[in-house]
Amino acid sequence: MCPRESYRDHNYRDSGQTRVKVLYSFGRTDRLDVDARRQLVRSISRYLEPTEVEALQERLGEEWPFEFLGSRRLGGAWLLGGLWQRLGIGRVLKDRLAPRGYTTPVERLLFAMVANRALEPSSKLGMEHRVSSEVLIDSLPGVKVHQLYRAMDFLLEAEEEIQFDVFSSVADLFKLEVYLIFLDTTTTYFEIEGEDPGEDGLRRWGFRKNKRSDLAQVVVGLAVTRTGIPVRCWVWPGNTVDKNVVQQVKKDLNGWKLGRVVLVADAGPGSEANRRVLQGAGGHYILGEKLRLGRRGLPAEALSRAGSYRRLDNGLEIKEVVVGGDSEARRRFIIVRNSEEARRDRKKREDIVAEVRHRLDDLEQLDGESHRKAACRLRAHKVYGRYIHQTPAGKLRLDRAKIRAEEHFDGKFLVSSSDDGLSAEDIALGYKQLWAVERIFRDLKHVVDIRPRLPPSRGPHKDPPGRHPSDAVRGGLADRPPHLRAEEHLRKPPAQTSTTP
Repeated sequence: MCPRESYRDHNYRDSGQTRVKVLYSFGRTDRLDVDARRQLVRSISRYLEPTEVEALQERLGEEWPFEFLGSRRLGGAWLLGGLWQRLGIGRVLKDRLAPRGYTTPVERLLFAMVANRALEPSSKLGMEHRVSSEVLIDSLPGVKVHQLYRAMDFLLEAEEEIQFDVFSSVADLFKLEVYLIFLDTTTTYFEIEGEDPGEDGLRRWGFRKNKRSDLAQVVVGLAVTRTGIPVRCWVWPGNTVDKNVVQQVKKDLNGWKLGRVVLVADAGPGSEANRRVLQGAGGHYILGEKLRLGRRGLPAEALSRAGSYRRLDNGLEIKEVVVGGDSEARRRFIIVRNSEEARRDRKKREDIVAEVRHRLDDLEQLDGESHRKAACRLRAHKVYGRYIHQTPAGKLRLDRAKIRAEEHFDGKFLVSSSDDGLSAEDIALGYKQLWAVERIFRDLKHVVDIRPRLPPSRGPHKDPPGRHPSDAVRGGLADRPPHLRAEEHLRKPPAQTSTTP
């Protein structure tokens, strides 16, 4: 009888035919090295689940050189912990905690909450299980919900000092330029019934930047550097409007003695009173401006001024306009035109006008009450109604004058500045960098998850709405350094390799 061979093979289909592929040959069955095969099993078992290893151990009837007790995830928390220490956040918290003599590891609790937000957002109650059983947090074997709330109470009490100390540490580490500070606001809602009681409540109904008009909200403000590093955050009542926050922002930033600062913001805070506030203490502003003014949507005065555009290296075209001459009402505007955006605006308008023509043709086929109702709906439509006018005879016609007027706005945005020391190019490019704070807000809402994971607790420790933005911003702060390092690396030219022998 011929000796038999022992193989480890794999069956697969090729063009409808079953084929066999030999993965490994163990040799002749009468000459097998059993000990070597057992060692192979042990080596492969490291990739199995613990329960599978135990079952394999019983089947082989062998004692393994270890006893499995448990496992926890380390990677994300370990990386974030390194960034936490490098940014100086841990040191700042420990310095502020030292005079208080707490026995609980408050700094570790705060780090755990930031890691929770940055890596896999969950509720405070969910953190109890995750920290004790799933994730390894250095020097923190477990947490209790009431400890987390008390740690956040400390965070709220010392918020002003902690924000300043952390920013100072980060500014020294990255040698941050704080000449330009970008400001923006957003809202986040809470799944509660009604509003907070009392005049000091934060969760209020107000203008929404999300789709949950049925829920109370808070307004979150964020100031960042041009590289996207958060400088400071604020939480205001949900009925706060942008034009009412400038005075507090200016006062708080002046208290940090940042020097001469140019604040960059969109059109929200751009009232005359706010412009005066921003120019206080030697400061300046770069503000987005509305292209259309009033209910009739008339073009801003700066758009009607003559002048030629200058093309920048990035493809933008700019034109500087001064309104008001040398009077006290003098204002400096920069009109920016983006040719790519202009083409998109024109194409979008052409599609809308084509649809309006189609609907007007359909309207001609109706009569009586159905015609009247359809005409009212078309005139009231928030998109199509813009390009329709009604003749004295009551007929609906395409508003060609409106179409020509809209062409004047294609691809343009308007910026104003109080700093005559900045060139028109610096102003335009500075305003374009407002995307940095918009990116932070997008990450806070969709990656770090700024919203509370569950409704407020019903115990003695209520969950103030101001806590969650603080957690989220710290998570966003810890997230930025790797991005900055990667961007810096990508900007470096590739190393030149010598071809000389």
